Amino acid sequence: MPIPGVNGVQAGVQAVAQSGYLEPDATTTAGATGTGGAAFAGVLGAVDGAQALQAESKTLALKAVTGDLTDIHQATLASSRAAVTLELVAAVRNKGVEAFNEIMRMQA
Repeated sequence: MPIPGVNGVQAGVQAVAQSGYLEPDATTTAGATGTGGAAFAGVLGAVDGAQALQAESKTLALKAVTGDLTDIHQATLASSRAAVTLELVAAVRNKGVEAFNEIMRMQA
């Protein structure tokens, strides 16, 4: 029996993956083996993508409230994409902070 909430999250993750906001490009993967500057720039690009999704969600939500939006599904999907992307970026940030703290404990 499918669980509606889980299916919605899975659809949101697939939508984020298909949107291309979090996909690494050639400079990101090439920089990951070097100094890491390009990889860090790729992470910032993911944050920019999350901000773009949130801006789109806000715009569509405003249109929905004012009655200018003909299809409410657009606003719902944009909101879900923004929420899933924000959760993903926060999880990556938390893992980075955990890794940094672990390195600091090793040095002590």
